Amino acid sequence: MAKQYEVAVIGAGAAGMMCAAVAAQRGKSVVLIDHGDKLAEKIRISGGGRCNFTNLNAGPANFLSDNPHFCKSALSRYTPADFIALVKKHRIGYHEKHRGQLFCNDSAEQVIQMLKAECADGDVTWRMPTKVESIEKLGHNFFLVTDTGDIECDSVVIATGGLSIPKIGATDFGYQIATEFGLNLVAPRPGLVPLTFDGPSWEAFAPLAGIALEVEVETGTNKGKGNKRGHFREDLLFTHRGLSGPAILQISSFWQPGTPIIINLLPDMDVAQELIEGKSTLKKQLGNVLAQWLPTRLAECLLAIADLAPDARLADVQDAKLRKLGDAINRWAIVPTGSEGYRKAEVTLGGIDTRELSQQTMMASKVPGLYFIGEAVDVTGWLGGYNFQWAWASAVAAGLAV
Repeated sequence: MAKQYEVAVIGAGAAGMMCAAVAAQRGKSVVLIDHGDKLAEKIRISGGGRCNFTNLNAGPANFLSDNPHFCKSALSRYTPADFIALVKKHRIGYHEKHRGQLFCNDSAEQVIQMLKAECADGDVTWRMPTKVESIEKLGHNFFLVTDTGDIECDSVVIATGGLSIPKIGATDFGYQIATEFGLNLVAPRPGLVPLTFDGPSWEAFAPLAGIALEVEVETGTNKGKGNKRGHFREDLLFTHRGLSGPAILQISSFWQPGTPIIINLLPDMDVAQELIEGKSTLKKQLGNVLAQWLPTRLAECLLAIADLAPDARLADVQDAKLRKLGDAINRWAIVPTGSEGYRKAEVTLGGIDTRELSQQTMMASKVPGLYFIGEAVDVTGWLGGYNFQWAWASAVAAGLAV
């Protein structure tokens, strides 16, 4: 005979635990199910093990979606201040690291234990590891067949995440369930991911692996629906296979295959103007001038591509060549051939089409009692704690509604 609960939450990550805790503390009988034997691995590895659990600046403008207004309701009703209050309640020390990013002082494990304690306060039942083999709706109730016994419940919340980082258990379970119940998907793809390059255009840059510098990077267009144009100022890192670092992870979510990204390697300087004006005052070789502004190996590489000798006297180089060199530095346009994929992606873009869901409750309009929250949904945040804030906000919206 099936075990009966009011709510079954599938996926015991950030969103799943938060939703289970909120629903259970309202007096609902809740079972929390996860196929893994390790709890909340994505929380555990985030932020270098210290969990970048929110961002002080989190708002709708920091999220991408084919339906960009959808996230406004949940984000406005559960804010970074609300989650900070929960962190303070559990006496977890935290600090701001960079542009509103908040991290635990000690360990991401503190956030996991906090969420477990909140679930315990509501007397949540755990089933872990448990594989859900099927979900069926008969009348007003849902029937779950699992490898640890069947479950009957009034509501089901899918909090199974996306496809990123498969080595810690990511699957397409949420997408499968949505499809089985007739809901549309926005095609998933890796987000917040290093970009790769190959072919002749990259050969000159491959030896620069390990070089890092602050840049401005942009791509995309403002035309069309959703947040299609990205522009960030962050650190860039050259790798053996391409480009990484926060600047590239950020822009990767906006990049479309076959299109260029534009990188300003010296965002505080009009390089061509500085070089041309310096012809009369700087009695230096061109290579030495650039090496004052850029890492030496990168400067040498850019000069080689521009067919300029590092030992050429700045005063002897034609203005037209200096303008071309300046443009290559201030507007370096390069087309990635791909990305490092889900293996290294921090999040999954796309997912359950939000036009299928209530923005107030996260419930599927076609399937009363079926909810989708967190990364499974087509709402993706920038790098820097935004995706956790969406997990908390969407989870609370569903937890208050089930």
